[in-house]
Formats: sequence, C-alpha cells, structure tokens
Amino acid sequence: MTRHIVTTGLAVLGLLAASTGTGLAQETDTRPNILVVVVDDAAFMDFGAYGGEARTPAIDALARRGMLFTAHRSTPLCAPSRAMLLTGLDAHRAGVGTIPEVIPPEHRGAPGYRLSLDPSVATIAESLQEAGYFTAMTGKWHLGHGAGETPDAQGFDRSFALDASGADNWEQKSYMPYYRGAPWFEDGQPATLPEDFYSSRFIVDRMIDYLDTPERDGRPFFAYVAFQAIHIPLQVDPAYTDAYIDTYAGGWDALREDRLDRAIDLGLVAPDTVLAETPGRLRSWDSLTDAQRTLYTRSMAVNAGMLEAMDAHLGRLIDHLDATGALDNTLIVITSDNGPEPSHPVGEPGFRFWMFRNGISWDVETLGEPGTTAFIGPEWAFAAASPFNLFKFYASEGGLRVPLVMAGPGIAQGGRVGAATSVADIAPTLADVAGLDADPARFTGRSLAGLLTGAPDTGFAERSIGFEVSGNAAFVQGRWKLVRNLAPWGSGEWQLFDIEADPGETTDMGDIEPLILARMIASYNDWAETAGVLPMPEGYSVHRQIFRNAIRRQLSFYWPWLAGIALVLAGGIGMIVFSRRKTHSN
Repeated sequence: MTRHIVTTGLAVLGLLAASTGTGLAQETDTRPNILVVVVDDAAFMDFGAYGGEARTPAIDALARRGMLFTAHRSTPLCAPSRAMLLTGLDAHRAGVGTIPEVIPPEHRGAPGYRLSLDPSVATIAESLQEAGYFTAMTGKWHLGHGAGETPDAQGFDRSFALDASGADNWEQKSYMPYYRGAPWFEDGQPATLPEDFYSSRFIVDRMIDYLDTPERDGRPFFAYVAFQAIHIPLQVDPAYTDAYIDTYAGGWDALREDRLDRAIDLGLVAPDTVLAETPGRLRSWDSLTDAQRTLYTRSMAVNAGMLEAMDAHLGRLIDHLDATGALDNTLIVITSDNGPEPSHPVGEPGFRFWMFRNGISWDVETLGEPGTTAFIGPEWAFAAASPFNLFKFYASEGGLRVPLVMAGPGIAQGGRVGAATSVADIAPTLADVAGLDADPARFTGRSLAGLLTGAPDTGFAERSIGFEVSGNAAFVQGRWKLVRNLAPWGSGEWQLFDIEADPGETTDMGDIEPLILARMIASYNDWAETAGVLPMPEGYSVHRQIFRNAIRRQLSFYWPWLAGIALVLAGGIGMIVFSRRKTHSN
C-alpha cells in the first residue's frame, strides 16, 4: 500500500512535467530518456577515461561530452549496490543488506536481510513507469527470483534478467557450485538462452529489441543494462585477449605503480598520494614460476579484453540511439557496482572437482573461451584497485570507490565532479531529471542534478555516507573516513583516515585524533541503527560462509537422490542383518 501511494504521487507529478496530450504515450513527450549501465566488478581506473589499459572508446566519448566523477562510492558487494541504485535507499532499508552466497544463518529472514527488494519500497523503475515511461532491463538482476521479486514486478515493462551473482558468458550454465544452473527470466518467466549466446552481445541485442517494440508507442524510456562483464568467469573471444598480453607482462606489482602514476597525471588523486603497503598474504610477481606468470598474464588480458568487448557492444546500443534520433535527449549513466574481484575460486575446497564434473577447464591455451573459467585473483585485484587499498567485499577505497560517468541533455561537457557521491544518489537524480519528486524524505541519496551543470554544490562538502556489508563498514563525513574490515584482509578494528590527504588509506589517524574517531564511531552507530544493520556473528568469515552456503545448496539440490541412496543402503543392510539372524536361528 505504501509503495502504491508513493509511486502514484510521483506519477501525477510526472504527468504534469510531460507535454500535453490525450494519453501517456504521446510522440510530443519531450522528457529525457534514461539509460543506466552497470559494469560488474570494474575498478575505479578500469575505463580508459580514468586511465585504464583497456580500450573503451564508447565510455570515453561519453566522459568527454559529460561529467566524470572522482569521489563516487558504491557498496563493496553487488546486490546491495544494485538495490541502492534502483531505490535511492540504503541497502538494508531496501531489504538487501548482503547477498545469499555470504549471509550467515543468524541473519536469514531478518528485516533488511530478506535478500530481495522489500515490498514496501518503490524502485525508480516503478516511479518512472507510473509517470508514463517505457521501462526495460536486461542483464544481471540478483535481487530476487520468487513471485513478485523479478523485474516485471519491480516496475519494468520488459526484462530479460539473470537472477544470480553471475553465470557463464557463453552458455546457460552456472559458474560456481552455489548454483545448479543459470536462472534467466524473461518478463518473470524462466527463459532459455539462444545457441549463439554471448552475454554482452545478447544483453545489448535484447535491449535494442525492447526499445524498438511497438509497445513503447513514443514514450520516453528508462533502460537499465546490467552487464556480466567483468565478473567471474572472465570470458571473451581470444581476438580481444591477444591484444593485451604485452600490456600485463610486467606483472601486478608494476601495474599498481603504473596506475598510481596515471591517476596523479590525470588529476584523479593528489600528487603526493602514497600507496598502501601490500599485504603479506599477496604473492610478489617475482616469486612466480614462468608458467604461473604466463597464466596470470593471460588472465588479466582476458579481463581487459572482456571489458573492451563490453564497451564495443555498449557502443552498438549508443549508435542505435543515435540512428533513431533518441541519443541527444538521453541521459546516460555508467558506473560499477563495486571494486575489482579478488576471489581465486580454483583454490577453494571442492572447486576443481566441480569443474571436472561440469567440463570446465583452467588451461592457459584456451583461457576465456567456451568451457573455461578465468579470474584475476587477489594480487591483480589489489593492483587494479590502485591508487586505493584492497578490493571488492571490503570497505577500503579499493572496494568502494568506483567510476561514474554521466552524459546527456543539460550536462556540462568534459567536467569533473570531486564531491563525495553515493550509488544511492542515482535514483533521486533520475527522478529529478524526469520531473518527478526527488524529496529527501523519500530517498537516502541526494539528487546530483545541480552538480551536473558544473556549478559547485557546497551541500555535498560535509555530507555523511554510511556503508556496511557483511561486517565490513565505512562512514564518510567530509575529509574523514571511518573504516572497519574483517579478516582475512582486515583486523576487525576501526581505523580513521583523512581521505582527502590520504586516499590510499596508509596512515591511521585514530590515535592522533581520538575525539574525531569517537565522534565518527558514534555517528556510524547512529546510522547503522537507523539503517537496520545487524552485528555479525562471532568468528564470521565471508570466505568460510561462502563455502558453507555452497555446500548447503549442493545438498539441497541432491538431497532426494542422496536420501534415495540412503534408503537403498539402509534396506540392504537391514536385509543382510535379517538374513544373518534367520540363519543363526535355524
């Protein structure tokens, strides 16, 4: 009921903003189209416009004719970030405080941890849909798959969605033991992928089909494109991979230094920025064998190639908008859901057996091709996150700080935004530009519309932004950042950083500024209570929990089969015992 009241009110405001006519779908409706693109696991510097090695001409062109954000943060994990993007609320308030793969049993079903969007929360898609927009999404959803949880029930007229953290990019199959298959849905119904499937190409093709459908009937559109690239498994045509072999031949230690130098040259960080010390758990490039260097060099090359291929398909979508006359009136938003992925799945217990059972290889000669898995691992992820510290899952800047590019009508060209912004700001921004209500009482985030004109907005200078996923937490207020990371990459203790002077998070200021530390902890606790953050169980480990949850899921998949075997064995043993007793009695 609450959702209906909110979205209906926004619909009325949206209609007032539209051109006059006898219905919603008028060709004279001049409100801007909206295209939101989420790249999966892209580091702050992965796009060419931010100094990355991969060729991303489509994104770079948008950055030149729009605004590039340099202090934008997302959560350190995919589904919470997507929930915030679509609702403008903190992830816990939206119902997605973490993901199913890592949730401890103590949190299951608790408020804020339903693992799908809360029914009382309205998505920006619902608001735009009721205001007369045609709404469509393609790609990764990961926000629920039950009745009322798929995109068709969350405000999207058309959708082709993957409800999983990831999947194979060449076939309809899982990429890890947690999933039995690849659960794709079209308009809420289980769907089958085409024989010639490749994720980035298909996601764009299907979106073009939706935008060209007669059902749109001249309405402005909201298109949400959520790529699988560059999430594990890294997969792409070898022609893309081969172009980057020499690029990464120097190894991850060299890349980390190179990205720092480029970030300084591009003015993304201050000239005196220092890199955080490399954790002792990470291997040095020089410690590897020649065969290992070859394998890991190609892994990073596949990563860059997959990003370039994604950009090429995104370019096709942008070209289509241009050819149909829609581009000049389309607001385009491109971002990432979190920092680079550090997982090394082949080293996890049982993963190689799962690969064997599913015909998946990890051979350097075919890396990235159909039937393979690939990943960059923690060392490359740490390097890719440069000039920041750590990576996905963690609340250091390497996990939170991500690229954000916005371009479109009314946006200043070639500008930079250094204000602290959050993924929760995207929904109120879209509401604002579409003529809907961006009332702060409805959103946790703030509209960025003022910043997009190039004018300074002092209201962002001292804003407070909180993040928490699976015990890893951060609270940003002006120049100060409070951080807590759990094991294995953190101590579980609060640290305080002057994030403007020390974006690499190298010097803990807690002992030097104890009053500021105490104030920030108190502010975080207030925020966490309001957001509905639950404390983590004693001894929680995200990696151990992934393993336990995967085992539990596997048992649920095969329990009827295992139970049948158990019954047969029990029956056989019973017959043997009965037979022996009968023999002895005779």
